[in-house]
Amino acid sequence: MAADMTGSEAVRVVVVDDQELFRRGLTMLLGVEADIEVVGEAGDGLSALDLIAETTPDVVLLDVRMPKRSGLEACVRIKEIAPSTRIIMLTVSDEEGDLYEAVKNGASGYLLKDSSIDEVAQAVRVVAEGQSLISPSMAAKLIDEFKEISRVDRDQGGSPRLTDRELEVLRLVAKGLNNREVAKQLFISENTVKNHVRNILDKLQLHSRMEAVMYAVREKLLDIP
Repeated sequence: MAADMTGSEAVRVVVVDDQELFRRGLTMLLGVEADIEVVGEAGDGLSALDLIAETTPDVVLLDVRMPKRSGLEACVRIKEIAPSTRIIMLTVSDEEGDLYEAVKNGASGYLLKDSSIDEVAQAVRVVAEGQSLISPSMAAKLIDEFKEISRVDRDQGGSPRLTDRELEVLRLVAKGLNNREVAKQLFISENTVKNHVRNILDKLQLHSRMEAVMYAVREKLLDIP
């Protein structure tokens, strides 16, 4: 097991992409990071599932469109065979539908392939800690997609009551901010933000930050124009 310079265990990553040059380049660049260890790579969705079952990585970087089994389909299976593994979609697709399906199928992050290697490495770290991360340009599209879905299919049942502070946190999460950025905006500690997010998920009986945003938009808990 690789360790970073502080002595803690490195984040174990699997890279899945059908473009060999991109996959190998990303593997090599991530391998330079002291706190990240690439434990395997695969070129299609089916091979990825075998590799993930064998290695149980902390994070999977997964393309959306691949042969044999798409990344969106693989998401569902990955959550079954390795529930603790976090998934980041790394793709050229900026389609709202792909983003929505990825989140719905269990992805914790969604980055475009024009992201810098520093952005990808930071996404790996953030998602490994249990947070969600979406390219800022895609965060607005996610909200638009949720709003559209809410117009078509909205549950009329009562909504759990969130406090004003919880709603503030949820609004910032909806904009794609991570815990540290939310804390800075609200002038509170990062631990306080984590507690708020945990309370929000408990109240809404949901499992991820993105699910919470999805629910909140559907139930019109957020003031999003």
